[in-house]
Amino acid sequence: MTLEWYSRQRFVWFTVLTLLLICQLSRTVTSLPNGSFENDPPTVAPKFLSRGHLYKVIVGETIELPCKVQNLGSFVLLWRKGSSVLTAGHLKITRDPRFKIVGDYNLQINGVKTQDAGDYICQLVPPTLRALPHNGQVTARKGSTVTLECKASGNPVPTIYWFKKDVFSGPTHLSDSSTLILENVDRHHAGIYQCSADNGVKERVSMDIQLTILSPPEITVEKSWVHAAEGYDVELVCIVHGDVNSEMMWYQNSFLLDPTDRRSMYPRDDRYSLIIRNFQSSDFGNYSCVADNALGRTKKYIEVSGRPGPADFISPALSGSLDHYNLTWTIESIPPLEEVKLLYRRLLMNETYQHPGKWHEFHIKPIAIRSDSTHYLMSYVIKNLEHNAVYEAIVQARNKYGWNEISDIHQFYTRNHDLLFDLDMEYKIGTSTASSTNNPSFGKLLSIITILCIPMKVFLNLM
Repeated sequence: MTLEWYSRQRFVWFTVLTLLLICQLSRTVTSLPNGSFENDPPTVAPKFLSRGHLYKVIVGETIELPCKVQNLGSFVLLWRKGSSVLTAGHLKITRDPRFKIVGDYNLQINGVKTQDAGDYICQLVPPTLRALPHNGQVTARKGSTVTLECKASGNPVPTIYWFKKDVFSGPTHLSDSSTLILENVDRHHAGIYQCSADNGVKERVSMDIQLTILSPPEITVEKSWVHAAEGYDVELVCIVHGDVNSEMMWYQNSFLLDPTDRRSMYPRDDRYSLIIRNFQSSDFGNYSCVADNALGRTKKYIEVSGRPGPADFISPALSGSLDHYNLTWTIESIPPLEEVKLLYRRLLMNETYQHPGKWHEFHIKPIAIRSDSTHYLMSYVIKNLEHNAVYEAIVQARNKYGWNEISDIHQFYTRNHDLLFDLDMEYKIGTSTASSTNNPSFGKLLSIITILCIPMKVFLNLM
């Protein structure tokens, strides 16, 4: 009994023709690996080096059918027997263990059987990926629903993955479906989306789609409150988000501003600056930046004031003492501070409720240290506090322009035990234990372990 394998010359001609046809189609609607597109330089077409042949083999023997291709590129080689796919690249599709790929892409059949007789075809199948829309550009209005679609073909059937590219954090995986639906889109959805097809045979094939969102301007301010003083230079910054060109206008107390010898306006990409030199008392007030485009208008406000900025607390929450706490903060103020008020109260609390006590108020003489040209560093020791208690504090300050806004509440805690007393007692216990065991080394080890555990005990005492 013999096995006959052949590939007619007409099939070889037909295969090459099919390959060229697929390549031409892929140049218009599909991408190549790494996001290449139709304007890329042409790639070299694959070429068969093996020729069709008639093989005869005795049942039970092993035969190797050659298939050599030049310039394979991203194409996939399939071995088929009739309409049944045996292998795709180096991936075996058939479950018959007698079939395997050897060398580059030669098909080896071990223990040939009578049913193995037939036509064996080595075929080129290019991986294809088609995206909708075909030009890779999508534009949508803010609030609408956007549908991005990718269709892939190959054998085995490829899996499609959707990613959003980001130059800082890298690609973010979004979906494993052929269709990606984005609802209620805004400017954060804008960017480059990539669909990739992978069937485990060759490298992934990918295509990029650029999504642009049309919306009224969106503005963020660098600072909504800006500290200033006469004679200094001040910069106000508004950042405009959106892909439609916007016109920026600046206002002071609802009056449109124009450039002067002291006032300049600079745009840089999406960042718009208003610079006021040699600041005067008449320059204090409320400023607004207004951005206009064809889809709408947006306004943001900035207050420019000589009053101090709110206190920013920098002291740790846990006191190192039983009955006092060193409260430390910074305040932004170019003029000297004239008065500082500190208020604190105890907070009675358990697992189910918290009840604030009465505020205690202190007026502090503003003896402060300059941390830089615009900030003061201040501290005050609050005494006669309860052990193992929770407190809250707020600070307010005044300079020649007036009082600042009251600070956010700062919460702090007193200890339950004195740290040095705990350390001495724990060390004595460790030494005593070592003596009772007649093992000095054990005593030293226990003392070290005890010392290392004290911070955890401090934390637990506050629970």
